Amino acid sequence: MSKPNPLPSSHDKLLFTPGPLTTSLSVKQSMLHDAGSWHFDFNAKVTSIRERLLGIAGVSRTSGYECVLMQGSGTFGVEAVFATCVPRTGKVVVLSNGAYGERMALMLQHLQIEHTVLRTSEYSPNEPAALDSLLTADAAITHVAVVHCETTTGILNPIDEVGAVTRKHGRSLIIDAMSSFGAIPIDLPGIGVDFLISSANKCIEGVPGFSFVIARRELLLASEGHARCLSLNLLEQWKAFEKNGQFRYTPPTHSILAFEQALNELDLEGGVVARGERYRRNHVKLLAGMKTLGLRPFLDPKVQSFIITSFHCPTDPRFVFSHFYSRLSEKGFIIYPGKLTQAETFRIGSIGRIFESDIRSLLAAIEETFAELGIREG
Repeated sequence: MSKPNPLPSSHDKLLFTPGPLTTSLSVKQSMLHDAGSWHFDFNAKVTSIRERLLGIAGVSRTSGYECVLMQGSGTFGVEAVFATCVPRTGKVVVLSNGAYGERMALMLQHLQIEHTVLRTSEYSPNEPAALDSLLTADAAITHVAVVHCETTTGILNPIDEVGAVTRKHGRSLIIDAMSSFGAIPIDLPGIGVDFLISSANKCIEGVPGFSFVIARRELLLASEGHARCLSLNLLEQWKAFEKNGQFRYTPPTHSILAFEQALNELDLEGGVVARGERYRRNHVKLLAGMKTLGLRPFLDPKVQSFIITSFHCPTDPRFVFSHFYSRLSEKGFIIYPGKLTQAETFRIGSIGRIFESDIRSLLAAIEETFAELGIREG
């Protein structure tokens, strides 16, 4: 398969981040149009996108699932699930080993939903056995919430085992699949996923503007009367789509147009497995090159995803991340600062419209920047 169209002649900087990320020229070009939010053509696109997302998830309406688009980032989608689908008497356990698990806990705190947090270290995956013990001891817990790929480090959490424990105890499972959906196959029925949330600007390679929730219809309908806010009422948003195909409030029209093209390009690439394989090749190339430069990944390879990788900062006292970052930016490469509490790290993403040749270019730029700053590592 030939490489898709190159980036625009403006030479946009390459984004080695977990999203927003580098998009194709054709995705960018698809936004050079205006769309009427009530027009039947636009509403047909929204309906088609909802159906196509169910297909990517390996489910359908006939199998009991619905897809609801929600304005805003992925955080808005996660909060919409909590705000709408947890009953007033419900209690959520959050499995946390990074910033996004902690953000879930913060959402629940603001929504005044009873919750508890089951924490593991930033370099350790969630522990299904600990969840099993907690659910056995606390019958009040109604929902389990977990981040699939925690981009604080790039760790991949064991959602299959978490799902098995959750099913065993008859609780509902909420998965933040923000950075994994579209690149890592997820067996929703097999795992027992009741609500999965992701975002337009991740592995589908669209642009920011909306999130989406894939929900079991039975539980979505059962949330009638639970909503704690107006704009994030997931059930009412679904009802609006079912009534006339429209968002309740102003939709992100240009993001929708870009996402439709991004879905087309996912199909052309060969779907979720093929896209994930490209990302995996990027990750392998990155690890090998960084090792040559003397830089160590933070995580054990057994729990490391191919989505984003945290690297220990060089121990050379001349290394200052802000200087390193600025030099790379000047060369056309955007990386990510670390987000850990236990170690000094920076992060490099392997997703988006980037290829092994782009990874090679980034590695050359890092080596050149180290030389310019007089940094030695090894």
